[in-house]
Amino acid sequence: MPLTETAIKALKPRTKIYRVADSKGLCLEITPSGGKLWRYRYRHGDKAKMLALGKYPEISLKEARERRDEARKQLAHGVDPGEARKAERAAEEARRGATVEAVAREWIETWRAGKAESHVRNVIARLENYVFPQIGAQPIAEVGAPEALRLLQRIQDMGFVENAHRVKSILSQVMRYAIVTGRAERDPCQDLKGALQSPQTTHMAALTKPADVAGLLKAIDSYQATSHASSVTCAALKLAPLLFVRPSELIAMRWADIDLDKAEWAYTVGKTKTAHLVPLARQAVAILTTLQGLTVESGWVFPSCRHGRHISNATINKALQTLGYDTKTEITAHGFRAMARTMLAERLGYPPEVIEHQLAHKVPDTLGTAYNRTKYLDQRREMMQAWADYLDGLREGKG
Repeated sequence: MPLTETAIKALKPRTKIYRVADSKGLCLEITPSGGKLWRYRYRHGDKAKMLALGKYPEISLKEARERRDEARKQLAHGVDPGEARKAERAAEEARRGATVEAVAREWIETWRAGKAESHVRNVIARLENYVFPQIGAQPIAEVGAPEALRLLQRIQDMGFVENAHRVKSILSQVMRYAIVTGRAERDPCQDLKGALQSPQTTHMAALTKPADVAGLLKAIDSYQATSHASSVTCAALKLAPLLFVRPSELIAMRWADIDLDKAEWAYTVGKTKTAHLVPLARQAVAILTTLQGLTVESGWVFPSCRHGRHISNATINKALQTLGYDTKTEITAHGFRAMARTMLAERLGYPPEVIEHQLAHKVPDTLGTAYNRTKYLDQRREMMQAWADYLDGLREGKG
């Protein structure tokens, strides 16, 4: 006789497990502890099997019969419902184990074929700097538009609008790869149309396109040093893009603050009165080493012809004008900072907080520290060398 809700409630536990049949293979298993578990008994391939359908009363009699009927439909199509359940669970576990980082790294190995190694490094850097720290451990199937938007807005809020769009494009490619490999069902980036700011074209006096920067670097190399004074200006002009400090800080460099053996320049930022440390790339050390013999006795790295003073704020701008650049619309001495800030993020993929610390900007963190001269020092040291190498590549036409 089929079970009823009243009959089920009246069933009492015994010293051993026992089962009470309902109909069409459905039964209720009562445990010694009083648990009531739905079971479906069936045969497949001449083997007797049993499928768990849930616990009563969480699964009612009606729901248990519906689950039994679904299993019967599978049997009618030659499918073992128990094996189908195992396959579903395995697939779900695989999906949950398919984190954003795991799938992204798998995608990189497929995608990178035929790509320039520098481009591959930039894509990996953006994933490691922006995506993995935020959602890398999250199952990729669970990433929705809100999570993707929060990640991209964080980049945008740091002032890197174009970089946010680049990361969105990379994340979208990873999501599409997850879809075709069965780890996700849709790409949430497709829902973010219009959610980010549009990159703005500005008329600030700074060059940020690789071709333009390459031309500038070649022009700087062509600057003719015909005297002691012009040799000093030439060195300052070459160091400006490598160090991208404020022009007032560059022209006031003192030899006492420079340790060429450690490849470091330590000084106090005039604007904020904070100690700052600039790691020196090999190229910067080479320029300073050459200049040292000419200017070390003055104490200033870039001494002026006037005794006891360093070169003026206008010196570098005048040199740029001599090279044919408009310092109002193309590039200024201060524009090297904007150049580095933009290209380090958008071309080399360095995280905003590392760049901002190297620029000696105040960067609030969870501990409330505005600026720490040694924070991210290892990353900044690596970044400064990578930046110098990147500029060399542009100058040599490899960008």
